[in-house]
Amino acid sequence: MTQWTKIAKVLNLKEKIAFYLLLTVFIGSLISWGIIFYYSKTEAIPTYGGEYIEGIVGQPIHINPIISASNNSDDDLSQVIFSSLFKYDNQGALSNDIVENYLISEDKTQYSVDIKKDIFWHDGEKLTTSDILFTINLIADPAYKSPLRSNWQGIETSIVDDYTINFKIKNPYVGFLNNLTFGILPKHLWESISPEKFSLTDLNLEPIGSGPYKYNSFQKDSKGNILSYKVVANPNYFRGKPYISKITFNFYSDDDSIISAYNKKEIMGISNISPNKIGEIKLQQSTDIHKFNIPRYFAVFFNQTKSIPLANDEVRKALSYATDHAEIINNVLSGNGNEIYSPILSNMIGYDDTLEKITFDMEKANKILDDENWKRDDDGFRKKDNVKLEINLVTTDWTELSKTAEILKSQWEKIGVKVNINNLSISDIQQNHIRPREYDALLFGQVLGADPDPYSFWHSSQKRDPGLNLSLFGDTDTDKLIEDGRIEFNTEKRSRLYIDFQKKLLSEIPAIFLYSPDYVYPLNKRVRGLEIKNLIMPEERFSNIDKWYIETKRIWK
Repeated sequence: MTQWTKIAKVLNLKEKIAFYLLLTVFIGSLISWGIIFYYSKTEAIPTYGGEYIEGIVGQPIHINPIISASNNSDDDLSQVIFSSLFKYDNQGALSNDIVENYLISEDKTQYSVDIKKDIFWHDGEKLTTSDILFTINLIADPAYKSPLRSNWQGIETSIVDDYTINFKIKNPYVGFLNNLTFGILPKHLWESISPEKFSLTDLNLEPIGSGPYKYNSFQKDSKGNILSYKVVANPNYFRGKPYISKITFNFYSDDDSIISAYNKKEIMGISNISPNKIGEIKLQQSTDIHKFNIPRYFAVFFNQTKSIPLANDEVRKALSYATDHAEIINNVLSGNGNEIYSPILSNMIGYDDTLEKITFDMEKANKILDDENWKRDDDGFRKKDNVKLEINLVTTDWTELSKTAEILKSQWEKIGVKVNINNLSISDIQQNHIRPREYDALLFGQVLGADPDPYSFWHSSQKRDPGLNLSLFGDTDTDKLIEDGRIEFNTEKRSRLYIDFQKKLLSEIPAIFLYSPDYVYPLNKRVRGLEIKNLIMPEERFSNIDKWYIETKRIWK
């Protein structure tokens, strides 16, 4: 050490500067080498801790999986609080949740399901098949008004023991297991609650589930609106304690408010934003913009019983040729969506991109109407035998659909079709137009789910409320294709049935299928572990929430 002190005495000022500079470089290099060595010999792995804050447009009302299907906020919260028999994995395929294993009878009408034995409710009670049967009975009982009720008509459910439950269905149905993705309610807490009080009990906002996160608290403003809702990691979760310690959901009134909150770093993720709003996110470098194709689409459904022009096959064909899908997707979704020409979307059984379809051709559209003697009047709109080529197009006041309607109006009026747009609230449309089928043409969306079964939307039995056949389409031929598809467990044969079904749709044009928008999910890059490839429903983005993480630690390789 004395030698080093003598060096400082024998060196002049310039030599001292050079010496200490070299010494600093040497020490810095040594530290850098140490850091590089450490990082090369170790790896970062998830560890426990951190808080994730997500913004949602809307309000939670019933965080109750058997009545939450009409509210996205409720669905999101139910997904992290409750468990189900089956769920969808990162590929969008059905996978076991609390199910240990299951058997299907040879005739495909009986299912025996065994559940795991180490599952506990958040209050410490054990989950058994009694809870499952109890939940199914609530769903099937009309007094509880569950939107899932139609899935449980005519199904016999019986308990073998605490961990085995049997299901018997009248006819084989290839999509039955998809019905077993409902969240399970704890019987010991709900059995004393009458139907009249079912939607009013505090358990709807302070739920007890068996999922990866459990209810902690919520905050309201002076008007009773919920501002934030907090859940914490369930240490007894049967798949292991989640990495992220707590999740807070903040609620906003619209897209502009939620994007502003994200830009101010008040939240770390946005449940969903319109694709054309992506550019308004300022924190692009620290944000992963996740985009998913989910099974939903938007179309114009024609009601041929209400419109003389639309009852004409050639008019519907001309409208199809006059529809420029690309213009709509670029202007409404900023390119974040896919053109579609049938209700069977890509990645679904029966999808066939080689099917002949009507694509945009304005010249052909005009020629069809000319050949059918729809003559242009002085105002530029067409008429035939004193019948005006005029369509009343009903849609919601949702921005994306309103813009879509305006583009369709512009496109169709170029071929001489007069279009009147009615932008209405969703409740008005549901009550006064969809239920009584009072519209010429309806611009609306449909959510399909994991299985491509078109029964609810296209079978002739569903032409009237509460059915969802919005084009009043179908005959014995198409009904048989749909019915056969429901009981065909051979994927190749089922695919051929759905291809034949699509050919009927493409030839008869009961609707013009427009686009399937991307589901856009902005997420701060600090949040890792989201590995979803295919998303079935928006709330399913949380299907592996227990594996998400914020904090990491390094271990030796």
